[in-house]
Amino acid sequence: MSFFPKIVLRSEVEQYVRNVYNNKELVTILGDVEAERRFESLRCHLAHPPSFTTVRVNTLFTSVETVKQLLNEEILKQFNGVRVPILQHPKLHDLLLIPVIGPRRTLEQHSSQVIVGAQCGNAVLRGAHVYSAGIVSASKWMKAGDEVSVYSDIEGKCKRGAKEFLETKVFLGNGISELSRSEIFCSSHPVKGKGIRMTEPVYLSPSFDNVLSGYIFLQNLPSAVASHVLNPQPGERVLDMCAAPGGKTTHIATLMNDQGEVIAMDKIANKVEKIKCNASVLKLSCIKAFCFNSTKAVADDKTTHGQGGPPFLPESFNRVLLDAPCSGMGQRPNMVCALSFKEVTSYKPLQRKLISVAVKLLKPGGVLVYSTCTITLSENEEQVAWALQTFPCLQLQSQEPHIGGEGMMGAALSSDHLKLLQRFDPSLAELRDVDLNNLTSSVEDMIVLANKDTIGFFIARFIKKG
Repeated sequence: MSFFPKIVLRSEVEQYVRNVYNNKELVTILGDVEAERRFESLRCHLAHPPSFTTVRVNTLFTSVETVKQLLNEEILKQFNGVRVPILQHPKLHDLLLIPVIGPRRTLEQHSSQVIVGAQCGNAVLRGAHVYSAGIVSASKWMKAGDEVSVYSDIEGKCKRGAKEFLETKVFLGNGISELSRSEIFCSSHPVKGKGIRMTEPVYLSPSFDNVLSGYIFLQNLPSAVASHVLNPQPGERVLDMCAAPGGKTTHIATLMNDQGEVIAMDKIANKVEKIKCNASVLKLSCIKAFCFNSTKAVADDKTTHGQGGPPFLPESFNRVLLDAPCSGMGQRPNMVCALSFKEVTSYKPLQRKLISVAVKLLKPGGVLVYSTCTITLSENEEQVAWALQTFPCLQLQSQEPHIGGEGMMGAALSSDHLKLLQRFDPSLAELRDVDLNNLTSSVEDMIVLANKDTIGFFIARFIKKG
């Protein structure tokens, strides 16, 4: 049983990611040893949650101070009277930072065990409870009210309904079963809902199930940065091309004071419903969400443009956010990457199609923000180099706020261009245990850690010259 893992990668994918840090340009500066150290640091960080949980405040309907007070009360209740500091980010004034306590290495492990799937395990590491759909195995005699230890089957080898599992598993913490084994695995009518209420998670982070609905949105720090970098203005027409589940969409609408028009698109119907639901919960009326393939969003001579919906006339948007589908190699926590080499490297052509559409839809003088939640060169800096070469009308712009590092060497971009890019690289952060006794760092030190120890993310901002 593993407790403190690195992300598990298929061999070809592992070498591919290692090559990101071992590219010729970077190794010339860093040297082989430092390049390899960064790769191993990345593997460790990806398997663990960021040091802070970040929540965005719906500032159209409440104040940051009000939410801060309400969150303090909620966390005291969830953490049984334990108080942790809640910080307001100095450059992202609508973002609150909550330190994550852990890993807690001295938790006693119970004989009654529950095994969950890898994705469920990732969610538990960020504060979620366990729902019955995520449970793969439970001890033979488990009943509601039992104390249980929860483990993640990171290799996907546990058979559903197994009564014990002796292969590789990662300890996630302890909880109280709210369902019996028979209720979870009943063949005819399995009971849905919360299966395990986590009481002693390895990483102590608040659960946001039905907490302050309409007041806050759980969002990674770099994702919030991307919307600020877009800098949408009231009254503008803004397109979010790959919008589900609507975190950035709703942030854009909030930054516009819900004035103007925000078009959100996704090609999967139930994801579009999620965008609409989030807009409704946050009481935003300027968002219009459409189920549509963004690669076909430009009306041409053979298609009639939609009446308020896609496809759209060329040069009809003031700003476009393209948070592109990507390999997701920056997502945290992620204890195992099940993607094949072919899958990890398959996103470049789609991203280029989407960039091409974005350029066509953007008005002269308009702003395009391209972002991903991955750390590869091919989906980030190389795409920027391609866009600049393919579309002479595009010009890179500086970003505000600029919280992450500059772009990574290896894509033949100039040093001036790299400085204009924003890359969040968790391999550069210190991976350290956080407990209640060492939460005495200065606010400045905690902000520095929060800015570095994030998911992997990339942002580029272009302007379309007239």
